[in-house]
Amino acid sequence: MQIALVLGLLIVAIGLFATEKLSVDVVTLLLIIVLTLTQILTPEEAFSGFSSDFIIILASVFIISGALQDTGILDNLGLQISRVNIKNQSVLLGIIMVVTGAVSAFMNNTTVTALFLGPITGLCRKLKISPSQMLMPLAFASILGGTCTVIGTSTNVAVSGFISKAGMQPIGLFELLPMGAILFLVGIVYMLTAGKFLLPNHPVANLADKYAVRDYLTEIIIMKDSPLIGQHVFESDLNKLDFTILRVIRHTSNFMPRATTVIQQNDILLVEGKMDELIKVKETEGIEIKADLLMEDLSNDNIKLAEVIVTPRSSLINRTPKQANFFQKYGLKIMAVHRNRSYLRDKLGDIRLNMGDMLLVQGPSDKIDHAQASDDFAILGQLSPVLYKKRRGWITIGIFLLAIILNIANVVPLSISFLAAALLVAFVNKLTALRAYQMVDWRLLILIGGMSAFGIAMEKTGASSFLAEYIVFLLQPLGVISILAGFVILTVVLTQPMSNAAAALVVLPVAMQVAEQLSLNPRPFAIAIMLGASVSLITPFEPSCILVYGPGKYKFMDFLKTGSLLTIIMIVIIVCMVPVFWKM
Repeated sequence: MQIALVLGLLIVAIGLFATEKLSVDVVTLLLIIVLTLTQILTPEEAFSGFSSDFIIILASVFIISGALQDTGILDNLGLQISRVNIKNQSVLLGIIMVVTGAVSAFMNNTTVTALFLGPITGLCRKLKISPSQMLMPLAFASILGGTCTVIGTSTNVAVSGFISKAGMQPIGLFELLPMGAILFLVGIVYMLTAGKFLLPNHPVANLADKYAVRDYLTEIIIMKDSPLIGQHVFESDLNKLDFTILRVIRHTSNFMPRATTVIQQNDILLVEGKMDELIKVKETEGIEIKADLLMEDLSNDNIKLAEVIVTPRSSLINRTPKQANFFQKYGLKIMAVHRNRSYLRDKLGDIRLNMGDMLLVQGPSDKIDHAQASDDFAILGQLSPVLYKKRRGWITIGIFLLAIILNIANVVPLSISFLAAALLVAFVNKLTALRAYQMVDWRLLILIGGMSAFGIAMEKTGASSFLAEYIVFLLQPLGVISILAGFVILTVVLTQPMSNAAAALVVLPVAMQVAEQLSLNPRPFAIAIMLGASVSLITPFEPSCILVYGPGKYKFMDFLKTGSLLTIIMIVIIVCMVPVFWKM
């Protein structure tokens, strides 16, 4: 009965993870509550995953990475890449992948992708190269680079913590490097050869034309008796009718309206909205619609257009621009939203934003430059330098390297060295406690801690043994390598609806049970499953891939045809090489 309940909860959890009806951390906490109320787990077992040292390691890495990001040293690295003037596309692609993978070996791959996304897009525009030729390799490099160290991905840290609790030696900081380096280098070679021909080559378009916003723009003249005269722009009748006033031409002035701007007679307003709706209110609002736009371009020396993308840890996610006070906070107006290859232009203030949404914004140059430092989005094509605290940046890197060296020399355990480094980094960078806590991805920590408890439930109820016996029955006649391959493929499949860490922690107890039944070393199984969770590149559901999906103008099939072959190659390498480095 308990086995059926645990497996049933697993199926429900996978369904909820896939549909995203509830946040992953909420789903995980609900699992813990059900397992505790049904007395499958004791309260101590339910929360044991949160007391593990791998939670401390992950939280510390988030703080160190966040502080490093705040110093601007990584943005500066992206800026240096954007200034490269290499015409050979293959050489450029190789450089981008090597740099991205090297940084991703020590930082969260989604963060690395978000950091380099803007500069690489800008570089593509400067060299007149389609971003679709560079951005998917960027995402793949960040993912594969994370396989080189135990802190490269949260999945690696989670698996290391799980096997440590099972009585095995935790994974060393650079234990994965030989295997990870092979996967990473093969990924680069693939993208420089076969993958290059599978990538789409979309032409670079003008932003206004790309979003087709000109079709939604109209210039109107405020007539003598118009009731709009004297009304504040953002409280005007036009605003209430869902028209957005983007620009005001008054006498010889051409400016972007502010909250205090009052509409005057003879003003020429650049309005965004549907023409047919504007015609309906033409007479009642006392306006004259101009046949042709006076402005040939939607930007000038002071007012700019820019594309921004909503990042994974943005405060804008699941909120509308109105709820987030977008204009008041950033001084920028949203002109269109690109989502899943569709362009949204109606009722923009009421659209609930998602991670990976691309926004076309318009505003003063200084506001766009200032927004570059925001955690809420990355600016695509941004080539201007950001705030760069060089001295603090290098000190932060030095502290990070010292923590790594102390661990390699077996002077200090990894969790303690990283915790001390996080505290020291916070002090050096003058981080407040609130800012440090904001840098930690608590949803991920809850997911990993909770799914670790779910692994205990699978072992305790015999669900892992039940599945292990079935897998052994099916695959044992084909040999041990076939069983290992079966687990890797199962993990790859599960990473489609679930996060990588959750998929690995679900499969891991079963695989270790199989190894025990076959009197094999469980470590190669754990390593193979962990790597399998990190090389699933078939679909754009991985956060790094979601980030490049819109800017690269990719289709689902682009990932399927480019990523599937690479994933198959990665699976073959893992199955063949893991038993070489970790004896079975």
